[in-house]
Amino acid sequence: MKNILPVILIMLCPFAVNAQENITGAWQYKEGTVETVLIFEPSYFTVTIFDVPNKKFVQTWGGSYSKQEHNISALIEFNSADKTQVGKKINFNAAINNDALISNIINGDKEWKQIDDNKGALAGLWVITGREQNGVMNKMTPGERKTIKILSGTRFQWAAINTATGDFFGTGGGNYSFQNGIYTENIEFFPRDNTRVGMSLSFNGSVNGDEWNHSGKSSKGDPVHEVWTRLP
Repeated sequence: MKNILPVILIMLCPFAVNAQENITGAWQYKEGTVETVLIFEPSYFTVTIFDVPNKKFVQTWGGSYSKQEHNISALIEFNSADKTQVGKKINFNAAINNDALISNIINGDKEWKQIDDNKGALAGLWVITGREQNGVMNKMTPGERKTIKILSGTRFQWAAINTATGDFFGTGGGNYSFQNGIYTENIEFFPRDNTRVGMSLSFNGSVNGDEWNHSGKSSKGDPVHEVWTRLP
């Protein structure tokens, strides 16, 4: 499939918008079985294209952004299809019309359906800062190479990236729930091994301020105990 790259030029949105409108949360655009999910946190976004019925991953990209009225200026931190895009600045629009998001982030203005409004204890951008090995929690200091996880109110995605070289090491995502200390992921895309699509994984989880303690078993059945820190 031909790579779908972010639109570089700003297109004027035909709808009147409120400069204070809140676009954070998860949004979906769908054509047949192929869906694109856009997650906006206050200063970071991801776009991911995948096909759940056919267990096919197409592409993902994302990075930091700032918003002025309906115009968004973004700095790409990762692109699974084209590492040369990393470090580039792009501009696109994003405006709410009734309950839909109108954005030209991929190939012209499209209407995106809202999945959630970003409400939840885990909503935000996280980076892994600790992992237990042989009974010892090892501190991890994120640098140019890092593993991030972005969560809206119901959607999650992790990505292992290097913002200096543009290398992309892997990703996975889908929908999640977090209730009574149990965090459950339902995997909808996992390019490294598409047999994991459809799996559900549950972990013990607790949030203390901006620290998320996460333990359980991976999709391979290996024990996992990690600490994630929420970024501003």
